Amino acid sequence: MSGDDLKSASNVRPMPASTVRDAIPGRLAAARRSEIDSFIVMDVMRAAAAKEAAGERVIHMEVGQPATPAPKAAREALRQALDDNSLGYTLALGMEPLRARIAQHYQDTYGVDVPAERIIVTTGSSAGFILAFLALFDHGDTVALPSPGYPCYRQILRALGQQPVMIETGPNTRWMPTPEAVEAAHSEKGIRGLLIASPANPTGTMLEPERLSEICATCQRLGLWFISDEIYHGLTYEAPAATALAHNDDAIVINSFSKYFSMTGWRVGWMVVPDRLVRTIERLAQNLYISAPAASQIAALGAFDGMEELEANKRVYAENRELLLAGLPKVGFDRIVPADGAFYLYCDVSHLTDDSPSFAARMLNDIGVAATPGLDFDTERGAQYLRFSYAGATSDMEEAVKRLTNWRR
Repeated sequence: MSGDDLKSASNVRPMPASTVRDAIPGRLAAARRSEIDSFIVMDVMRAAAAKEAAGERVIHMEVGQPATPAPKAAREALRQALDDNSLGYTLALGMEPLRARIAQHYQDTYGVDVPAERIIVTTGSSAGFILAFLALFDHGDTVALPSPGYPCYRQILRALGQQPVMIETGPNTRWMPTPEAVEAAHSEKGIRGLLIASPANPTGTMLEPERLSEICATCQRLGLWFISDEIYHGLTYEAPAATALAHNDDAIVINSFSKYFSMTGWRVGWMVVPDRLVRTIERLAQNLYISAPAASQIAALGAFDGMEELEANKRVYAENRELLLAGLPKVGFDRIVPADGAFYLYCDVSHLTDDSPSFAARMLNDIGVAATPGLDFDTERGAQYLRFSYAGATSDMEEAVKRLTNWRR
């Protein structure tokens, strides 16, 4: 895929539904609910893969994927199970030993008592979002999301016939919503719920415990469902992340083994839900997924025995973070959003370009460094931003800075 192809793919917006359906009279067409934008980072990955297939080395800073494999303990647990486990369907809620171990994780990590009965194992966090949106919101309901934010939230909502309401954030709020903004969205848009990731993608910023508590209280007072995406918990560098469950027992928490546990391709995550929603979500999971993959659940249970290895991975991310925070400003990327956690740097590049998809395409084509245009995360301001992931090897981060230095001279 050429740079022009990448720029084109990044800027694609769906045709109006009526136009799509009437484009070829008499021919069956896709449903209107499918008319959502692409996940731009996947388009960047495709363009990067094309360069690699042509024999070029690409530094992958576009995708939030650890370069490390699943921890050894996870792989060993599955290796043992392959000999004596049929790996058939599990219960829709997940394997009981895994649910119990996740419950123990909340006690050990946050000092929060979460009964295992409230934990639902899912096919990655993506399935958790689908299950949550279906269980909590009806067709046409409005749900507030921060902007910039993970694009799949709004695309899943739209595919389900629900309506995302964007709450714009910026430097004055440390790129996180405030209780006042939530209240305004409820008053003006009639929102039924709120979803926040902390630490966030793409910014890496995090809600302070006090603001998280205030937002939880605001949602309870207004009768709003609060969904807390905690997929980047464990990946903070100055202060630990707080779970919403410490402030709101009705919060829906979604997490995954993809990021901290370094198990992206295994597609296994979990939800914590109030007692009254367990059976509701169980019925949905039974019908939509049957169960998360048994092999992945076995590996996930084993992963909890690999914490020393996972903490070593985190130390690599911390080193990468420091390297880029020192190196990127020297080559012109000096407007970086505060990076509390996750493994992203979100850079304002408005002094370099007003077209981040084109800029990212040139960077990939010229020097083989892949980054994600901000339009993936913010349809209004994203053309002036780039996201760099530092989840790769430190040697790759060093090489990226060298290539960028030569490119920007």
